[in-house]
Amino acid sequence: MTVHNVLIALGSNLAAGADRPAETLQKAVEAIRDAGVTNLRSSRFFRTPAHPPGAGPDFVNACVSGGWEGTPDALLAALHGVEATFGRTRTRRWGERTLDLDLLACDDMVLPDARELRRWIDLSPERQAREAPERLILPHPRMQDRAFVLVPLAEIAAEWRHPLLGRSVAEMLEHVDPDQRKAARPL
Repeated sequence: MTVHNVLIALGSNLAAGADRPAETLQKAVEAIRDAGVTNLRSSRFFRTPAHPPGAGPDFVNACVSGGWEGTPDALLAALHGVEATFGRTRTRRWGERTLDLDLLACDDMVLPDARELRRWIDLSPERQAREAPERLILPHPRMQDRAFVLVPLAEIAAEWRHPLLGRSVAEMLEHVDPDQRKAARPL
């Protein structure tokens, strides 16, 4: 079976039991490994403002890269299982959470197709706040806009190139608001 190179974003801004967000992320990295992602490489952890502003306490964010033998949908299901073990509930879009795991990319796959990915990338901020895709969209349609994803991702995959936008992680990060980049502070 083919081993796919995957990129995953992690975030937490609520305690998971007795664990504070940074402890939750550390345990989540191990849980992702236990779920079958191999050769895991992790960025440092960063404190970042909640998105959107005022949506709750600051987050702790990180990214990991690794290998996955299986489909992207199977990996997404495994990530949702990891979230559930940390008490993740999906009650409000972009709300507070014990653990958020986003599959950012799987190799250079574009799913379900370039047209649908472009539609989600171009979605207005107002609609982004209300709508969520019913199926897996890859690469993650918001990754190029979010310093809280790109700052940690640049530590482990700066040269990964977005298959639709044609820009590397480092290049996408250059286009993010400088204040947002500065707001991502290493722990």
